[in-house]
Amino acid sequence: MAGITDLPFRRLVSRFGAGLVVSEMVASQEMVEAKPSVRARAELGFGEQATAVQLAGREAHWMAEAARIAEGQGARIIDINMGCPAKKVVGGMSGSALMRDLDHALRLIEAVVGAVTVPVTLKTRLGWDDDTLNAADLARRAEDAGIAMITIHGRTRCQFYNGHADWSAIRDVKDAVGIPVIANGDVTDAPAAAQALRCSGADGVMVGRGIQGQPWLLAEIGAALFGAPAPDVPRGDALADMVIGHYRDMLDFYGRDLGLRVARKHLGWYMDGARSPASLRKRLLTTKAPQDVIAALPEALAHAPERVAA
Repeated sequence: MAGITDLPFRRLVSRFGAGLVVSEMVASQEMVEAKPSVRARAELGFGEQATAVQLAGREAHWMAEAARIAEGQGARIIDINMGCPAKKVVGGMSGSALMRDLDHALRLIEAVVGAVTVPVTLKTRLGWDDDTLNAADLARRAEDAGIAMITIHGRTRCQFYNGHADWSAIRDVKDAVGIPVIANGDVTDAPAAAQALRCSGADGVMVGRGIQGQPWLLAEIGAALFGAPAPDVPRGDALADMVIGHYRDMLDFYGRDLGLRVARKHLGWYMDGARSPASLRKRLLTTKAPQDVIAALPEALAHAPERVAA
């Protein structure tokens, strides 16, 4: 998720025991040309264990070159984004716009698969709209082209994030291919993940927005569904210590000024979960003094409700 799954957050999530984390979506041509916007967004975690680097683009040449660079820097997996619904991405004929031209989508897939030796995966949606539900067709062709795994968000592009993800519709994709299929969309806890698996027949789930403010969620779902070790979910002083550590990592990573801006959304999500007092929340999200934030976080997070693991 652009602007969210940066390296400090992915490292935090991974410490709880996530099976796989994915970098922010990166524009392939910008990555090759090393434009400042990409460099400012952060190093992608090349060489980090259990990390996929996600690329987006509309031209085979740039996609292939970006994939080569990512692999050369140590990326373990290359993920191709054909699911982003954002207007600025779709307007550039990237992301989910590629669901409208599967021949062109396949040229990009073939270029990336042919450029690297690491596994290449694909993230997409059910289709462009309700009249173009072609994810199964794309999945079959992608598998033939060498894609190792495919993740399907259970909405069309035109739905954006409205309504509820249709996990049952993902079953058509699962039935069409032999490679692993991952269900995505509205997976916010272990019961939702279990239902998504039952409805879709998928091999696993991918969590997106549900992870915001809950870096332990992936490990919690893994423990409930697959018997992985259960994470020690922090509360009280342990929660404050974790959030302070994440806050400091963001400031160190981005520098003070940009770090303050990036950190606000994460602090907001943590305080949402802790039901922090409104006045304290406002003060922490508007101050420009990191030491004041660090000093006040234990109070802001002191009353986080107890949660029962699913």
